[in-house]
Amino acid sequence: MAVYAIGDIQGCYEPLQRLLELLKFAPATDRLWLVGDLVNRGPHSVEVLRLVRELDQQVTAVLGNHDLTLLAAAAGQVKPKRKDTFHTILEAPDRDELLDWLRRCPLLHHDMELGFIMVHAGLPPQWDLTLAQRCAHEVEAALRGPESELFMARMFGGEPRRWRDDLVGYDRLRLIVNALTRMRFCAADGTLSFAEKGPPGSAGIKLMPWFAAPGRRNADLNIVFGHWASLGYYRAPGIYALDSGCVWGNRLTAIRLDEPEAPAFSVPA
Repeated sequence: MAVYAIGDIQGCYEPLQRLLELLKFAPATDRLWLVGDLVNRGPHSVEVLRLVRELDQQVTAVLGNHDLTLLAAAAGQVKPKRKDTFHTILEAPDRDELLDWLRRCPLLHHDMELGFIMVHAGLPPQWDLTLAQRCAHEVEAALRGPESELFMARMFGGEPRRWRDDLVGYDRLRLIVNALTRMRFCAADGTLSFAEKGPPGSAGIKLMPWFAAPGRRNADLNIVFGHWASLGYYRAPGIYALDSGCVWGNRLTAIRLDEPEAPAFSVPA
């Protein structure tokens, strides 16, 4: 059995098909990890979502910021932006089944045997694995609970930006969402910054990639993530960044998690 992690797909259905062919992916035996942002900005979001839903038990996908935007738009809690391209899902005859599948995706996945953890954007430097799992479960419960629409109406926003153990309510949930699905840079004290989207070194001397923060409590983990197209495919000890900008005309990238050195594979957009 092979286990492959794939970077941000964002509605790029045809490159995904070519990548699966390159991997010789066998649905009967192999597994896929998807780092989130399955949909939006690309041309074929509904086809991507249908494919991964059909694979079902062979796929573990974490939610990305674009996936959450889709869920909030479907619930009538945000207005789609001009660049959003998930209207094909909202208008699809199987929309409810697709959205229900997406809503049940986790925000964090950890496989102790493989030794990898997967999130969309990253982990704040103050979080260890136990806290990260607990925080992810809190948001998952809010997304699936009876007050999910109320949560989605309050899910977006830039505050608070620094983790505290005593955060409660929507402030706590919003920071968790932002950390797991929007984070790229932070300050040395762990304060998150969301405005900067460029590569490392582009955000000034006071900000650094979240994985370069001093005293990071999750530095012992092997973290697979996406979200950061300007960083591209990037590897450092314990760090596996897989968003190689397929939706921007670059490449779609996968790594094989069950082999030594986690070899990489990619196809052009």
